[in-house]
Amino acid sequence: MYSGVKGLFNRSQKVKGRVVLMRKNVLDINSITSVKGVIGTGINLLGSAVDGLTSFLGRSVSLQLISSTKPDANGNGIIGKKTYLEGIISSIPTLGAGQSAFNIHFEWDGEMGIPGAFIIKNYMQVEFFLVSLTLEDIPNQGTMHFVCNSWVYNSKVYENDRIFFASQTYVPSETPGPLVTYREAELKALRGNGSGKRKEWDRVYDYDVYNDLGNPDSGENLARPVLGGSVTYPYPRRGRTGRKPTKKDLKSEKPGEVYVPRDENFGHLKSSDFLSYGIKSLSRNFLPALKSVFDLNFTPNEFDSFEEVRSLCEGGIKLPTDILCKISPLPVLKEIFRTDGESVLKFSVPDLIKVSKSAWMTDEEFAREMIAGVNPCVIRRLQEFPPLSKLDPSVYGDQTSKMTKEHLEINLEGLTVDKAIEDKRLFILDHHDVFLPFLRRINESKLAKSYATRTILLLKDDGTLKPLAIELSLPHPGQQNLGFYSKVILPANEGVESTIWLLAKAHVIVNDSCYHQLISHWLNTHAVIEPFVIATNRNLSVLHPVYKLLFPHYRDTMNINALARQSLINADGFIEQTFLGGKYAVEISSAFYKNWVFTDQALPADLIKRGMAIEDSSCPYGLRLVVEDYPYAVDGLEIWNAIKIWVQDYVSLYYATDDAVKKDHELQAWWKEVVEKGHGDLKDKAWWPKAHTREELIQSCSTIIWTASALHAAVNFGQYPYGGFILNRPTLSRRLIPEKGTPEYDEMVKNPQKAYLRTITPKYQALVDLSVIEILSRHASDEVYLGQRDNPNWTSDPRAIEAFKKFGKRLEEIETKISERNHDPKLRNRTGPAQLPYTVLLPTSETGLTFRGIPNSISI
Repeated sequence: MYSGVKGLFNRSQKVKGRVVLMRKNVLDINSITSVKGVIGTGINLLGSAVDGLTSFLGRSVSLQLISSTKPDANGNGIIGKKTYLEGIISSIPTLGAGQSAFNIHFEWDGEMGIPGAFIIKNYMQVEFFLVSLTLEDIPNQGTMHFVCNSWVYNSKVYENDRIFFASQTYVPSETPGPLVTYREAELKALRGNGSGKRKEWDRVYDYDVYNDLGNPDSGENLARPVLGGSVTYPYPRRGRTGRKPTKKDLKSEKPGEVYVPRDENFGHLKSSDFLSYGIKSLSRNFLPALKSVFDLNFTPNEFDSFEEVRSLCEGGIKLPTDILCKISPLPVLKEIFRTDGESVLKFSVPDLIKVSKSAWMTDEEFAREMIAGVNPCVIRRLQEFPPLSKLDPSVYGDQTSKMTKEHLEINLEGLTVDKAIEDKRLFILDHHDVFLPFLRRINESKLAKSYATRTILLLKDDGTLKPLAIELSLPHPGQQNLGFYSKVILPANEGVESTIWLLAKAHVIVNDSCYHQLISHWLNTHAVIEPFVIATNRNLSVLHPVYKLLFPHYRDTMNINALARQSLINADGFIEQTFLGGKYAVEISSAFYKNWVFTDQALPADLIKRGMAIEDSSCPYGLRLVVEDYPYAVDGLEIWNAIKIWVQDYVSLYYATDDAVKKDHELQAWWKEVVEKGHGDLKDKAWWPKAHTREELIQSCSTIIWTASALHAAVNFGQYPYGGFILNRPTLSRRLIPEKGTPEYDEMVKNPQKAYLRTITPKYQALVDLSVIEILSRHASDEVYLGQRDNPNWTSDPRAIEAFKKFGKRLEEIETKISERNHDPKLRNRTGPAQLPYTVLLPTSETGLTFRGIPNSISI
């Protein structure tokens, strides 16, 4: 064998290689003892008689190299002879957990040129996960890497050969001629033909509407509208499954196991799969059993005191032993449900109450969480008074706020409203327009009674925010177009007025919790990214530079979104059971999507649109924050800037001019499909960028990466730290503020805590909420964070590798800066009365519930 890159192949020369793969049942060996009877659905982890490592030897798996430089008579790369896996390599330091390595030798000579791809065939009945192929001592190339990360089934299930390419990067026009046909054929296979029900082993990416959230065949109360494909219910597209329609609604698909392309489903054998399956196990086993406890009155469905709520994480809640037996042996659930061998269910202590158990009740903490909480991207600067509405007056009547200047100026510290607006010191958390159109229907339900809220705040001299007034609005009891009724609640510290103020704040947070879960979290990250995942896989080859740039930020997103459609946003699922919107929850997000704008998802554009920043070339990143101590914005802008510099450096390597962008036919097809199919209900909006220039490409890719990584982290990993204490982040309101002269008012006077607890989320729904958000707030043990890649050989381009290293170093510097800011006593919004530092945008994290860390992708 030649060494290094010297010389050429001899005619009979063999090329040495190493194949790394994982057996199907490796998860069971490494992570759990038994899943049987717990999950009962999805991919069968245990599998059938799975072949041992030795079964991969002999003629079980074949590989054939494809030349990138020598064409056959048809112009396609020459294909080498079939070669089979040889000996098992007992130990390699770089092998990951559960991975196995095999030697292989290919017959390959100088006349066949340089390999650029290979075909693999599996002749066994059981699939395996192909991690990589490495070739050694390739003349003029040295070591060649083929990063695969793909499930390979028996070759008979595929219409076309499974082909994998070397880790080289080519825009379409620069693809070596002998590889062009293979590149195009692979994309065609991934697009599929748009028909038929998808099979487990399929790798097809296609679009469909959200027509599988309801289950009309099981009752009219479980029917849900189809989201997407209409003016009434616009929505991003999801991955197509091709299941049969329901009997009662031919436009809806039958619920059941949801197909996702095989490499999106357990594609990386990561422990987050167990986080996902933990949710599935909860929804199908534990939570129904838990509900039976309340149905049988084993435990009352009301908390009697704030102390009882705190006891969920201190002493726990007693449950029947047979209920706790329903808890899955999955490690993540064992950790969450710390039963200690007793019939007691105990949750983690939320970060919010680790230092102070009552700081959540203060006005300062209430306001601080609007800029440093789990939903810090909604507050905006008030630029007109009274606050206006964008609801159609011909449908809803006049929805202009009924707050007066007198309401505010009582607590405006000597300022007039006009002066405070002029000085950019008034802000509003406005949930009025989102909820008012749905309130009549929501309040007709047995469980929910709520308002649409507006909260106005003052920026104080010390840089903190102070709430001035809360407007609680209800639809006009007559016709919808007659407007609304409202009451304005002002801050109070004593007597029954202080209880009314606390209840008003609770109603604001119930609005905000629902908005956060449905819009900030689900719609604005999970749902809007899935069309990009589908379009990228359908139109950009794995050889394409933009594919290599974006791929890490898509990992597991389709999988978790499919799970959400089964257990979280489906009819009678987690969201409907525990959040304000009830059966109208996802419909609320559809109404919001009508006004979604892709370009506004970039953090600078978002801050400017909300009036929270002003363009100023003399300031860092060209923006001056109106609230200087705005933790989400301060940390976020540093992350955004690092992302954009990295994308700019990377894109510039492959596109020297705008014309090069415009002439890239894969890129143009990708963007056209994102707009016209993936977000087809908004395809005619003038705000869509064209992807005709380098700057448009850089900005769009930066926005995609920001949304899938940092924005999702900001609205996801604080869910349990803040919301794990249900008093702080109630998800439901069950009654309106009591009127004087009613028994409820008298109760509020005598027992304020009881009045609060009878208003917010009851016990069963609180336990459901805590169980789910504790899983959603966790990091997997093998999470890959922003600035990291799961394989160092993701590209063979040393220029890209160097640019990526610089990106990683910038993020390390940002992490240090964030930590320093959190220790600066002058920045009061960084920690607040709860003494809870804003850490959620620190780029890295340990495993578990950490309240920090930015994963590359939306994987939970």
